[in-house]
Amino acid sequence: MNSTPSSSSVANHQDEAASKNDMSLDEFQALEQKVLRAVEIVRREREARLAAESETRTLREQLDALTHASNSAQTQITTLNQERDAVRLRVEKMLQQMDDLL
Repeated sequence: MNSTPSSSSVANHQDEAASKNDMSLDEFQALEQKVLRAVEIVRREREARLAAESETRTLREQLDALTHASNSAQTQITTLNQERDAVRLRVEKMLQQMDDLL
């Protein structure tokens, strides 16, 4: 028996392999649509991420500005409270002096 396959069996084997590897046009178009949808999803997600990063930067800048304003206001409140206490002491002292005169 000859160990080399006949040309007809080789052709049959090649036809079977080709038919297994061949994708129908509909299957290919369906795959193409899935790939296009995936690409669109990735594009939208990247845009959303960039928008979120931009918004985060803006919010951080606003937070920094508000924090600075809050710190300044707190410092000013502390200073005004100290001045008020000093004025109160002076007024009480003057009232005490007026009571002493009477």
